[in-house]
Amino acid sequence: MPRSVLSLFARLLVCSLLLGLAGCSLLTPRDPLHIDLVGLEPLAGQEMEMRFAVVLRVQNPNDNVIDYNGVALDLEVNGQPLASGVSAQAGQVPRFGEALIRVPLSISTFSLVRQAWAASGYRQGQDLPYRLNGKLAGGLLGTVRFDDSGTLNWPSPANAP
Repeated sequence: MPRSVLSLFARLLVCSLLLGLAGCSLLTPRDPLHIDLVGLEPLAGQEMEMRFAVVLRVQNPNDNVIDYNGVALDLEVNGQPLASGVSAQAGQVPRFGEALIRVPLSISTFSLVRQAWAASGYRQGQDLPYRLNGKLAGGLLGTVRFDDSGTLNWPSPANAP
């Protein structure tokens, strides 16, 4: 190979490595977002579905602002899908700050029947697991995913107020 081709190849290789290192520095790890359900408002549904507007408090414990231009949520209860929703709203969660985000969720009749069927073996006082996962869409590298899970403990009649 001619010497000029090798020189050009070496320069391209060095530039590629430098750009790769610069790109990796932009991908600093983030602390996970903290998500709390703070409101549930009924919405008009279609014939065989129920709809709710879920209000989430999103807390950002990171040093950079999170810009988003879409939200998606999925809710599972007792290991079964219950509700899902999307919203094209745009906004911002400030650095070391919080924002309220409202997302409409749909619950199909089939999901309700499946949950009722699964709950038929449920005993009062038993923990009922849930999982909420979703994402704040923010473009090519700006999408932030979140996941929250826990249990709902329904009181037994002896412990009820």
